[in-house]
Amino acid sequence: MKILTAEQIREIDSKTIAYENISSLELMKRASKAFFDWFTARFTDKNLSISIFSGTGNNGGDGLVVARMLHKSGYKVKVFIVEYSQHYSEDCAHNIRRAKVENISVKKITSTGDIPSLSGCEIIIDAIFGTGLNREITGITREVIEKINGSGKKIISMDVPSGLSMEGKTHFAVQATETVTMQIPKLALYLPDNKNYTGEVHLVDIGLSETAIDDAETSFYFVTKQEIKELLKPLEKFAHKGTQGHSLLIGGSIGKMGSVCLASRAALKTGCGLVTAFVPRCGTSVLQAAFPEAMVIEDQNNTHITEIDFDIHPDAVGVGVGLSELPETQHAFYRFLQQNTAPLVIDADGLNILSKNKEWLGILSSKTILTPHPKELSRLIGEWSEDYDKIYKVRAFAKECNLIIVLKGANSLIIDSENVYVNSTGTPALATAGSGDVLTGIITSLLAQGYEPLSAAKAGVFIHGLTANLSATKIHARSFLASDIIENIGNAYFEIEK
Repeated sequence: MKILTAEQIREIDSKTIAYENISSLELMKRASKAFFDWFTARFTDKNLSISIFSGTGNNGGDGLVVARMLHKSGYKVKVFIVEYSQHYSEDCAHNIRRAKVENISVKKITSTGDIPSLSGCEIIIDAIFGTGLNREITGITREVIEKINGSGKKIISMDVPSGLSMEGKTHFAVQATETVTMQIPKLALYLPDNKNYTGEVHLVDIGLSETAIDDAETSFYFVTKQEIKELLKPLEKFAHKGTQGHSLLIGGSIGKMGSVCLASRAALKTGCGLVTAFVPRCGTSVLQAAFPEAMVIEDQNNTHITEIDFDIHPDAVGVGVGLSELPETQHAFYRFLQQNTAPLVIDADGLNILSKNKEWLGILSSKTILTPHPKELSRLIGEWSEDYDKIYKVRAFAKECNLIIVLKGANSLIIDSENVYVNSTGTPALATAGSGDVLTGIITSLLAQGYEPLSAAKAGVFIHGLTANLSATKIHARSFLASDIIENIGNAYFEIEK
């Protein structure tokens, strides 16, 4: 699914109106109806007191249409027009007149004294600004938003939280509890810098022209379940362990063998036929006891890896989990990189070793997948000023080194030399020790099964996140463990395929 800019979305709105020979008011009604349907399915108690804050533009018009729909359905609605400009869009002005005719309470806010107390309000709907805002919020609008943010009420923003910048760092905006965005994902809604503004994000279809969307060019995409479903390979009737790929997981050191156990088990659970772990001698008994389905190759050293030497031919390799950064291990890692020809995933200490020896990046095979968390990323590429700067720097890094970068976090980003993919699954439950080790195993497994590196990265991140979504009502996010991810990989496949 394409992620588009505010300018592109305006163009698609215009093309939809032209292609389908409808009015702008009809398109506004579609958007408002989609929001109304989402809202009424979520909040069925019609005794709720709802305050809608609208602006003077078309986003404000959307809010007014929603007010009319809610009022007609029996909800208790009040509308407040934040008059940041005396110029009203034609559609907004039309809907103000309609709202007044239908006896909906509509009051203008032009000064501090006009701002309502909100003490008796239970839900606030924010429809002040849309995606077109390109300036800092000042004056009476800022006062209103400060009042909304300090109300302690549930705040639902239409399309985007008012004040959220679509192209740079946001300094002040509505702090929404939830955002209901109209059909096309917006990058700003999924960036860590904006976590205090966006809340939980929901996409609703408003019937925009598919032709117009198809014609729009972008290098940003939102990864959806439908895309992953189409990407998954079928499991053939006569498949056996020799046809499903062989994963090799290299890592572990004394006290850090759990990471290799997690990665290895995740690889097998994700569907590859064979898993081998390459570990120091201290890890053999751990692996054989904790995960008997895995095969083990021992390093000659007891406590850490000193020479990565094996006579098997894996279909993919994941390296770095629990590896340590000892000098002997670093040298072994370098020699391995020089000789390796298999598709490769590098995580954890493997990334830390690369950050200390950046000249080694040049010997990585094409489309090697790196899976850094933010701190590991900063060691590789340096610091960034804000999220857009981070994305620019990661894209440049990926292009220069011909790599695929999985930037872990809420709405993990998958970045290659051309495009940025925003993952749509996952919850804060994944913020737990070993979660990244499991992801390494999942992606390595998909590579071993014959998926192209970009497809393996996208599908792996999606499946990883989906396990948390599926278990949300059964395992509290605070109690979620990395092993719970592994136990729910099969359920994630069920959800994708159904």
